[in-house]
Amino acid sequence: MKIAVVIDDEQTISQHFGRAQQYLVYTVENGDIQGCEVRHKPGHQQFASQPHEHDHHTHEHGTDVHSGHKHDQMLAPISDCAAVIVRGMGQGAYLAIEQAQMQPFITDIRQPDAAVRAYLDGTLSNHTEKLH
Repeated sequence: MKIAVVIDDEQTISQHFGRAQQYLVYTVENGDIQGCEVRHKPGHQQFASQPHEHDHHTHEHGTDVHSGHKHDQMLAPISDCAAVIVRGMGQGAYLAIEQAQMQPFITDIRQPDAAVRAYLDGTLSNHTEKLH
C-alpha cells in the first residue's frame, strides 16, 4: 500500500493542498513503513496561465469543471496511493480525492512520519471542519 502526504518540505505537512509542490509517498507492507519517495505535485501556480470560466457565486471552492481538471492533474502522480494526508484543502480537492478512490485525511499533525504512523495505527483524526 502507498500513502501520499502533501508536503511543503520533507519535514512539514502542507496546510494547503493546492499550493504545495510535492508529495512524500510512503510504501507500507504488513503495517510497516518500508520507505518513502518525493514526487512532484502540480500546484495552483502551474495553472495560473490557463484560461478558465466559472462563477464563484455558484460553486463551492474548487468544485467547478476547471478546478476538477486541475485536481485530476494534481492527483495523477499519486494514482497508486490509497490515502492522501494534508493539513488543509478545499471541498473540491477533498471530493476529487474521494472520486479517485483514495481516502483523504485532513490532519493537525505537522510531521509526515507521525501522521503516517497514526494512519497505520487507526488513530489519525480527519478534521473535515478545516475544509474551505
